[in-house]
Amino acid sequence: MSKKRRRHSPEQIIKKLRDADAMLAAGKSVGEVLQTLEVSEATLSRWRSQYGGMKSEEAKRLKALEEENNRLKKIVVFVLQHQCDAGRPCSETPIRGYAMPRNRRTSINRQTAP
Repeated sequence: MSKKRRRHSPEQIIKKLRDADAMLAAGKSVGEVLQTLEVSEATLSRWRSQYGGMKSEEAKRLKALEEENNRLKKIVVFVLQHQCDAGRPCSETPIRGYAMPRNRRTSINRQTAP
């Protein structure tokens, strides 16, 4: 029997971590806590490492910053790809870790070659 996967918001994660700590302090076993919270032991330990001592507002802010960072990375890659499309020189790796795929670079270079 498999459980349905669900995403938890940072607020829900922090609440579940607080509940888990309270239950463990009250003397419940780890298995009982995991069953009550409906999460696996791996999930609980991952949440503890990510959201350990955070408050709910800090977790919201972290999530918002991560989303903004991903959005900005996509914008930079988009701009760099369009610079190559416009005939400007394309470097092999415009941004460390965010290189344009080699097959796209070669096709652009073939189109701009005389």
